[in-house]
Amino acid sequence: MAIRTRLYNAACGMALAAVFAGAPPAALARSTPAELPEISVAELPREGRATLDRIRANRRFHHERDGAVFGNRERILPPHSRDYYREYTVRTPGVANRGARRIVCGGGKGTPDGVRPTPDGVRPTPDACFYSDDHYRSFSRIRE
Repeated sequence: MAIRTRLYNAACGMALAAVFAGAPPAALARSTPAELPEISVAELPREGRATLDRIRANRRFHHERDGAVFGNRERILPPHSRDYYREYTVRTPGVANRGARRIVCGGGKGTPDGVRPTPDGVRPTPDACFYSDDHYRSFSRIRE
């Protein structure tokens, strides 16, 4: 049984090597945070601007998951501690569920998520926000 497992693992490894042998290095590399495209607030869809306004004003959100920790498992955004980023739903007209559009914000003085008020009542501004219209497959940094 152990020999069969080793042979299977070796075959899988060779198959993967064959697939990627002809691929250029750029095709194998993930996008680094420095390479993320930018989008201005004005270029966001109307619903995205409304979500960003709610984040800045620390207002209630429509979905239970809004404000939840975004783990950055895709590793597309700049690396930070696990609780640095928070995700928010951007409504999609005509879609009954949460849809694919999100804004993810991180940082902010005083709180890990940059949204909740500090003990003195100050609502810090997030250090950075990112927009995704394809459920985290890609992001654009939101330029103020």
